[in-house]
Amino acid sequence: MKEIKKEAILKEWQILLLLAGIQFTHILDFVIIMPLGPRFMEVFQVDPQQFGFIVSSYTFSAGIVGILGTSIIDKFDRKAVLNSSYLGFTLGTLLCAISPNYIYLVLARIVSGAFGGIIGATVFSIIGDVIPYERRGKATGVVMSAFSLASVAGVPAGLYLASRFEHWSAPFWGLTVLSAIILFFSHFIMPSLNSHLNKEKKHSPLGVYKTILSETNHLNAFLLIITMMFAGFSVIPFISPYMVSNVGVTEQELAYFYMLGGGATIVTARIIGSLADKFGKFQVFSIIATLSTIPIFLVTNMGKVSLVYALIVNTFFFIFVSGRFIPAMAMITAVVKPANRGGFMSLNSSFQQLASGVASIISGWILVKNPDGSLSNYQYVGYFAILSTLVAIFAASRVKVFEEEKPAVPVSP
Repeated sequence: MKEIKKEAILKEWQILLLLAGIQFTHILDFVIIMPLGPRFMEVFQVDPQQFGFIVSSYTFSAGIVGILGTSIIDKFDRKAVLNSSYLGFTLGTLLCAISPNYIYLVLARIVSGAFGGIIGATVFSIIGDVIPYERRGKATGVVMSAFSLASVAGVPAGLYLASRFEHWSAPFWGLTVLSAIILFFSHFIMPSLNSHLNKEKKHSPLGVYKTILSETNHLNAFLLIITMMFAGFSVIPFISPYMVSNVGVTEQELAYFYMLGGGATIVTARIIGSLADKFGKFQVFSIIATLSTIPIFLVTNMGKVSLVYALIVNTFFFIFVSGRFIPAMAMITAVVKPANRGGFMSLNSSFQQLASGVASIISGWILVKNPDGSLSNYQYVGYFAILSTLVAIFAASRVKVFEEEKPAVPVSP
């Protein structure tokens, strides 16, 4: 009996590491765009607004396709959905690498975003299907540590490739190769996951939306993810420009922010996940979210300070702002029945992507660029983020977990 349990846990870890690898590549594909901004603007001769569209085209594409896919994602084996969408994402990344001009690059970003949104929803659906609720916080932390790894290792590596080969496309070539390798392993390691099929009465496409959106508990979960994205992505896209133009950090020193912040969250992600499993998801979320308002305030009200102080504050920003997502996502995966989990998570991922795009636009409206290049009104962005955090805590308090502790879905191939 112990051998069977040990083998099942080993299989869980194989799946989690595979999902973390998939998350790493599709997150890095998104975040690498921002530090490559100066190169894009120089090579394609585009202004900041046009560059902003390169960024937002990915998130809006992911959000829209996720909404459209909500009605069908639960009708297929999770493995088939994951591998087919990851194949599409890999091809989209290849299209980015070979894009000859600005228009083609935007179109390639739309393709990557479309499949990336489905990947994100499917990954967390698989966690919900495979990992028992009592271990799901830790499992979510493992997979979400991919964001940290993308920051601490992926971004510097991508910038090195761009510099080494003297071309902005080098990071995308590297991502294409890495994604193809991970896809190969996914084909053999990921088991068939179809226990969610044929368990509930099937609904029409519109019926799926009605089923998901008619549940107050689901709406509270959506409010939670939307307000968390408002709190994070109203601040995050403008941290680097603000640090350079207002705080006095050089562009070369920005790499330290990614390395320290990402490195810290690699450690703290698993700790926060374990604490959430031990003391309760909502309890840990409410504490982490409340603490996150401190670095949010400090970052958005920062003046000319030393590099060490800026690094410390931004590292705590990374830890707490990203740390909120670990217990929150563990809660969100548990508010829906397994038969509807894929569609629910697809819709949740769509709201997440759309909210991040809207948050960036709102911040752009609030911020003012001065003649000397500095930014004004960033403190108001911070107040908006803090208010969103408080609403997120309220929404989380209204979320009711659907499933109690129970065995995981069998993971044998």
